[in-house]
Amino acid sequence: MEDEERLQLGGNPDWMSRLPEKLLDVPLWNLAIPGSHDSMSFCLDVSSPVLRSEPCLLRVSDRLCPCWTRPCVSRWATTQQSVLSDQCDLGVRFLDLRIAMKPKGGLKLFFAHGIYTVMTVQEALDELATWLDAHPKEIVIISCSHFESLTNQDHARLVEFIIALFGKKLCSPQQDTPTLRSCWSRGHQLVVSYSDQQMVLQHSELWPEIPYWYADSPDPKKVIAYLDDQKHRGRPAGFYVSGLNLTEDAPYVLLHPLQNMRKMTMRALSLLLRWASEQRPGRQASGVNVLCCDFVDASQFCSLVIGLNYKLLDTSAQERLLQM
Repeated sequence: MEDEERLQLGGNPDWMSRLPEKLLDVPLWNLAIPGSHDSMSFCLDVSSPVLRSEPCLLRVSDRLCPCWTRPCVSRWATTQQSVLSDQCDLGVRFLDLRIAMKPKGGLKLFFAHGIYTVMTVQEALDELATWLDAHPKEIVIISCSHFESLTNQDHARLVEFIIALFGKKLCSPQQDTPTLRSCWSRGHQLVVSYSDQQMVLQHSELWPEIPYWYADSPDPKKVIAYLDDQKHRGRPAGFYVSGLNLTEDAPYVLLHPLQNMRKMTMRALSLLLRWASEQRPGRQASGVNVLCCDFVDASQFCSLVIGLNYKLLDTSAQERLLQM
């Protein structure tokens, strides 16, 4: 009970190492893992241009009136408030990293969500490496995706940097099914999902893109309905993400001119967290794995998701009773 009570109090910097013995051999994709959606959006740069991949109308508005457009984009694109190490201290073990090449940024890579970040990829990954050194029994999954304006050479440099920085900490998909115990025995702490298939084929350290169930709606009821529908169809075999994050659209922004992403999220959060509390991890078709949320520091989201793992102990007890 001490662990369960601790989970209700806030920070969870070493929650994996504190899980009960019976959960140490469960595949990582059968555990409930808290994740942050658009993990680097806490440091968006309002002096940077709108992404080239954004709608034409928004890019035109950015050229004509950047002093209005960029702050507006930032209000709706900011989905986190905490730096990576603080997110990890809260219990986040899945980081959604959307990587981009900034115009006139030289060879440096940044992150992006509507606009670009202030912090570089190298700075963020260095911070993560330092955090992992301080927490040797915690395993983090990073999802590298989107790759706005990256060339093949940019990809090559990025992957080489990741491999050089994390080295023996990298958990390869070529090895046995990852569990906490197997990762600890090998010193593995990082799973790197990379959405560029060519790079995955060239580097055995990289995992293929992890499926992300994403409703693309500002309505929390539609998000929940979408996730329930996906669950009825059956979960993927390995890692996968259920996105509890909302998405604004143009009509919503126009109808709510004084709002921002945080206000929209806070209004829906109780409903989304109630759905999350009813879920169960595990190998069954409806079992959840990674659950991602916006503003992970604004609620007990991480503690709630971590606590779902204790339902697996109840399942084990039921199975033993049936075998008697």
